[in-house]
Amino acid sequence: MHLLGVVGSGATELCERVAPLLDGRVATVESLSDVSGADATDSVPSLESASAADAAYGLGPDGSWVAAGEGKTLGDVLDELAARYDYALLSGFPDADVPTVALGGAPAAEAELEAEDAESVELDAVAELAETGEPHVTLERLVERAKASPRAEYAGAIATFTGRVRAKDEEDDARTVRLEFEKYDGVAEERMATIESELADREGVEEVLTFHRTGVVEDGDDIVFVVVLAGHRREAFRAVEDGIDRLKDEVPLFKKETTVEDDFWVHDRP
Repeated sequence: MHLLGVVGSGATELCERVAPLLDGRVATVESLSDVSGADATDSVPSLESASAADAAYGLGPDGSWVAAGEGKTLGDVLDELAARYDYALLSGFPDADVPTVALGGAPAAEAELEAEDAESVELDAVAELAETGEPHVTLERLVERAKASPRAEYAGAIATFTGRVRAKDEEDDARTVRLEFEKYDGVAEERMATIESELADREGVEEVLTFHRTGVVEDGDDIVFVVVLAGHRREAFRAVEDGIDRLKDEVPLFKKETTVEDDFWVHDRP
């Protein structure tokens, strides 16, 4: 799922104007901290403070729906959207680590495009910007893609692998706070595509999907996914194991580790 942020006055309106230009399903996420008073009340469904429910949904006869709840971060929302949408347009999140359009001088951590107001923005340029950042990919998204494969009718198994940031190897180790990954653009994607293709050529394997995050990944967060669609479980399990082993051995990725005591590039360590 591709991500694009817009901040400043008119951010939500600009998101709505850009959405029809994007090739795929689009979700918008609006920061309610930018909405106050009656507008805030009108913007969300009701979850009464005295209610014992943790979430509230409203469903219309035409399939339209609204929802309210508590305790979600922006990352939580994006994880849920990623399985069903191709784009998420974020209105009013200046600290989000995504390509962002800043309107009227509004501050943004990742401002890639600036304009005086929403009316003066070239919409095609905004739509192109939505394609430039690293996509937000979840295991659920890859599983849904596997299920949608033209070869899915021949498959009775889906096997997956998820690699995540490990805080420690041993009890006395300094805790790992985060990892940072860098790659050779183009080369890493080409190697991963080769691995997917060669594994999918195996007898009984119908489709293979892989994804490896780059940039900063915090302690406990997911790093890498391998998903295999196969006729039977044995072919699926073997392909998943070989997939992650080959990805680690063959894809040129460089890892920087930050602990509570130090930070270092792993390939520089003996």
